[in-house]
Amino acid sequence: MKKDFGDSISNKVYEYRVLARMSQQDLAEKVGVSKQTIFVMEKGNYVPTLLLAFRIADFFNVDVNDIFTYVKGNDQNDN
Repeated sequence: MKKDFGDSISNKVYEYRVLARMSQQDLAEKVGVSKQTIFVMEKGNYVPTLLLAFRIADFFNVDVNDIFTYVKGNDQNDN
């Protein structure tokens, strides 16, 4: 059985995109994904692959940790 640690990844894609005055479609084209992928990522409903996370960070010329943040969950069932 797969253990659920409750971990997640938060992101600032929306903030960086808006500051760059870009549409979701513009960013999607620049990093090679669909507009829908950018939309669900900004809503927090999609965790990108490492490759996509690095593409987005590279596009904005920032460290990947500036845009994506690991949020550790609470694992109550440590064995």
